Amino acid sequence: MHWGYMSKALGGLFISVSMTMIFPIIAGLWYSDDSFGPLLKSMATGLTGGSILFAAGRKAQVVALGHREGMAIVTLGWIGAGILGALPFYFSRTLGSFVDCFFESVSGFTTTGASVLTDIESVAPGILFWRSLTHWLGGMGIIVFSLAILPFLGAGGMQLYKAEVPSPVPDKLRPRIRDTALLLWKVYLLFTVLETVLLMFGGMNLFDALCHTFGTLATGGFSTKNASIAHFRSAYVDAVIIFFMFVAGVNFSLHYQLLIGKPGRMFRDPEFRFFSALVLSFVVFTTLAVHGNVYSNLTEALRYSLFQVISIITTTGYATADYEAWPFLPQAILFISMFIGACAGSTGGGMKCMRVMLLLKHAYRELFRLIHPHGVSRIKLQGQQVSQDVLNSVLGFFVLYMLLYCLGVLLVAATGVDILTSFASVAATIGNIGPGLGTVGPTENYFHMPYFAKGVLTFCMILGRLEIFTVIVLFVPEFWRK
Repeated sequence: MHWGYMSKALGGLFISVSMTMIFPIIAGLWYSDDSFGPLLKSMATGLTGGSILFAAGRKAQVVALGHREGMAIVTLGWIGAGILGALPFYFSRTLGSFVDCFFESVSGFTTTGASVLTDIESVAPGILFWRSLTHWLGGMGIIVFSLAILPFLGAGGMQLYKAEVPSPVPDKLRPRIRDTALLLWKVYLLFTVLETVLLMFGGMNLFDALCHTFGTLATGGFSTKNASIAHFRSAYVDAVIIFFMFVAGVNFSLHYQLLIGKPGRMFRDPEFRFFSALVLSFVVFTTLAVHGNVYSNLTEALRYSLFQVISIITTTGYATADYEAWPFLPQAILFISMFIGACAGSTGGGMKCMRVMLLLKHAYRELFRLIHPHGVSRIKLQGQQVSQDVLNSVLGFFVLYMLLYCLGVLLVAATGVDILTSFASVAATIGNIGPGLGTVGPTENYFHMPYFAKGVLTFCMILGRLEIFTVIVLFVPEFWRK
């Protein structure tokens, strides 16, 4: 393990994240709230800690990182960013205990959107802006962000990129990984500006438009309002956010291809078609289920069904309706959507549509082999044969995902939480969704959960965002041996 280089990389990462606190500081000064001191203190703490780590590894030569160093830097970097992000909540006394502050911070960076705040609208605007900004930074990835702005990470950048980007097969748009990171962030920034402008046309002020854009494109779901998007009571706002939630749930490399004049790449992509078909079918079934039972008007039923289905399957977690008051069928559809998630390479969570597709194809191949024992059946995507290594990785991921999900449910239930809430809260955190069912539904939050349960759910958020393997491998003894 190249400890010196790892220290230098982590130091650079923490310095980068700390510097972004200048934006909520500006927001706090604009609104003349009391967030300036806590944010400045947090920024100074992060810069000091980052500088110490950077200085400790300053003599480390640039090395080509191995997969072990890459996974260690990414996991430790995300945990460290969670601690750093918790400082503004803690110093401002927005939340009482550091456990709650860490939960809120990790929920932001992992774009989960599960909150322990009971009265969001009473929080200082500067702190709320930081809360939403953690979404935006975590959506594309704090490691990808660092790759884009820290040149010295280039030598080992591919290992860091592979360890953080949510995809079975990470896309590389340019030969140099730093160029790929820059391209992804440029596309991300373009959509950010576009959505912010459109939301302002809908009547939002700049502050609310930016915060909700951060929550949408990062598929995070933090709002500045207690009632989430339902606060605005606007079909126009709903439509804008629906569109950009869908955009955020699609592989960003496909958006890049679209922007450079190659739209066919997107519409020929099998995962994009699968994702679109799932959304369409889930919306149709949900609309039919709530029409007449909850909403008498078909247009209204379609509007709320479309919003909630896209919000959950993209793992955004925004709400315009209390879906716990809906019939059991749409609730079951939303619960299943929590596991499926969005596309690989998007900012969404869950298992990802690509993995679900490959699992279904693998299951079909096994049925084919039972019928034709001597037949040859290959699994393909876009005409290309999928390697056995990728299939093994997908199967291993699925097994680990479900095992850790079951373990999380048992641990949360052991604290006395009811079984429905235990099942839903773990699904909502390991899938990076936020709202679930039971006492963590769209009109409740996670404040009432026991501290141990919050610790389990915080770990689930990190597991889900870093796609299981990157975190779990650190607990394998062989990982640390030469």
